[in-house]
Amino acid sequence: GGKVSVAASESGEWVRVEIRDTGIGLPSDDIPRIFERFYRVDKARSRELGGTGLGLAIVKHIIQGHNGRLQVESTPGKGSAFSLSIRSCP
Repeated sequence: GGKVSVAASESGEWVRVEIRDTGIGLPSDDIPRIFERFYRVDKARSRELGGTGLGLAIVKHIIQGHNGRLQVESTPGKGSAFSLSIRSCP
């Protein structure tokens, strides 16, 4: 029942993409670890229910490979915002 929005903008030589949702949000203690391989916020969730814990780790490595930046903000009960910034092509 939540919503997801995607926005992109350009500022100087940087392109920024932001993905926001109105989902359950992330506990602040988990945020530093969500980009680790195989890390799952919901420990009770099995692989059969979906997710391997690799998606955000892959995103992190792709962005780092392009010398970009990756940020996350989240409030439990209100949602999350992920933003990535990479240099635009000349």
